[in-house]
Amino acid sequence: MAEPARALGFLHGFARRRAPRVLPAPGGFGVLDDRFPGSYDDNKLIIAPGAGAEAGPDVGEVLAAADEVLAERRHRLVCVDDDRLGAAWAPAFAAAGYEHETNLVMVFRGVVPPGPPPAERLGLEELLPVLRRDWRRVLPQAPDEVIDGLARRVEARLRGASTVAFRGVRAPSGEIAARADLYAHDGVVQIESVFTGEEHRGRGHARSLMTALLAEAAGAELIFLVADADDWPRHFYARLGFEEAGRTHAFLRT
Repeated sequence: MAEPARALGFLHGFARRRAPRVLPAPGGFGVLDDRFPGSYDDNKLIIAPGAGAEAGPDVGEVLAAADEVLAERRHRLVCVDDDRLGAAWAPAFAAAGYEHETNLVMVFRGVVPPGPPPAERLGLEELLPVLRRDWRRVLPQAPDEVIDGLARRVEARLRGASTVAFRGVRAPSGEIAARADLYAHDGVVQIESVFTGEEHRGRGHARSLMTALLAEAAGAELIFLVADADDWPRHFYARLGFEEAGRTHAFLRT
């Protein structure tokens, strides 16, 4: 199986395993988690390559399916994991009030650095307060229950793969400076949710963390991550040895 297809298969399997509810939809499936109704990533419609008819589902069917699957939610998120369909459907989604984001599936093709210090293993009891703090900075006006839900949704990720690990590196003060998730399943590893606290940026913490994660994942058949095509981290990942292998599209209406 080609690297992009294998990475997408990993993402789809992860989404199915973590979701309490999986619903069929034209060309793909929907995932729902009633515990976190405001979480876009836990409540979305996924259009998978090769699903449905050879020419792909009709964009009108997909828009209608989004309204049906996500009827109980205040948002609509449609992830189109077929670059051709995503680009072709962009005008129709825009006309329906959706914002468009293009994401890169980036595969590691570099050389794993020898012997970096391992990243620290973070348990949920330590990670959750950090997540609450970081979400509060992003959403200063949000109610406490929203912030708590955004933090606690990380618990659902534990069902997504055979290995789900949370890693971090600390600043000299002892505070967690950078953190990330590492998921492994059937020979594939995804690095996800890489984040550096604003006050710790520009000091090499993210590079140290990524180097440690790549060393930890060195035995995998495939290592990949997903990056926003229009944001600067893609260039950071490229310098580490990640290369673009495919593109996906996300359409969001709130």
